[in-house]
Amino acid sequence: MAKAKLFLLPTTMGSENWEHVIPAEVAKFAIETRHFAVENIKSARRYLRRLDRTFPIDDCTFFILSKKTPPEELPQMLKPIKEGHNVAIISDAGCPGIADPGADLVALAHQKGIFVSPLTGPSSILLALIGSGFNGQSFVFHGYVPKDRKQRVRAFKDYEKIATKTGQTQIFMETPFRNMNLLEDLLNECMDVTQLCIACDLTMPTEQIQTMSVADWRENAFDLSKRPTMFLLGKPFTQR
Repeated sequence: MAKAKLFLLPTTMGSENWEHVIPAEVAKFAIETRHFAVENIKSARRYLRRLDRTFPIDDCTFFILSKKTPPEELPQMLKPIKEGHNVAIISDAGCPGIADPGADLVALAHQKGIFVSPLTGPSSILLALIGSGFNGQSFVFHGYVPKDRKQRVRAFKDYEKIATKTGQTQIFMETPFRNMNLLEDLLNECMDVTQLCIACDLTMPTEQIQTMSVADWRENAFDLSKRPTMFLLGKPFTQR
């Protein structure tokens, strides 16, 4: 009998057509699993029902794995594995463990000698990077920018300096309802020649990925309100 494992189960990033972004084998595994550590129970149940309308939700165990989950609750999420049952981590969108709390449970699994298996699925960070035209050999993901405007401006000014000096791609994000505030600051504070990529609604019908200089963005900016977005800064083309 195969040893039970902790799986990192990817989800869609808003696309209604899951077949477009989730491999069939991954969907099959999800449908066969009954123990889940999830960021949000409602969205996890909705996702599983999208994969299979007859999915037996009532036969499943769901553990809450959010940024508010106390560390002492993590061991019980791995208990089914000790009993021979696979456990899958599901984040709200994309791949677990990146910009969400899934990494804490994965780290504990490694400490306990439990086999961890990440499954193939969409990552907004990688999709934005490969669609940007920026350096894919050296890059860094900073996560969310600071809420305070002064700290936020200081942060992406530092990112701009690194991108300009080293060519390392700088990737960061903001909560969707503050996207336009971030964009306004970027266009006001960054150098004209700095290359900015905006990647929003990735994998969805409304997907937009565009790389331009900051100067060009000032003339061609579009509405990012309430749209999941990745921002990337790269080295000016004139310096490559």
